[in-house]
Amino acid sequence: MAQALPFPIRTECPPGACTCDRERLLEDPQGDLRILRLTREEEKRLVARLESIATYEDLKHMQERLHANLGIVVTIAPATEEVRTIRGGIGIHLADQPGLCRKTKQAIPAAIRRCLEQKPEIAFAILDSHDLFGQTGQG
Repeated sequence: MAQALPFPIRTECPPGACTCDRERLLEDPQGDLRILRLTREEEKRLVARLESIATYEDLKHMQERLHANLGIVVTIAPATEEVRTIRGGIGIHLADQPGLCRKTKQAIPAAIRRCLEQKPEIAFAILDSHDLFGQTGQG
């Protein structure tokens, strides 16, 4: 039987609508339950916060906070193909983890992409951090 928790948790998705394994996570005594703290209301606040990121440093800080508070690992890197647009040129991936709702796994990257479209300088900083704008040996 699922354990009682001292904090509010995300309500379960309709049967068959998600593959988050929420119930299995709740029944695992060793499970990392931090992700369940992300209620739908908290997710809305998180998405709004991600959309309002102003700098690359702020984005990195949010990645760290997502991992520290919820166990969510977000990887943001240039796509392996040629970078032509922000939407297709930067890959945003959330690592699989029990309890991470399918909708959340879509909402977080979408919010970050909207941020990058509004603040292209952040996208350029991401590209630069991966040495895509580095010196090419020409002097």
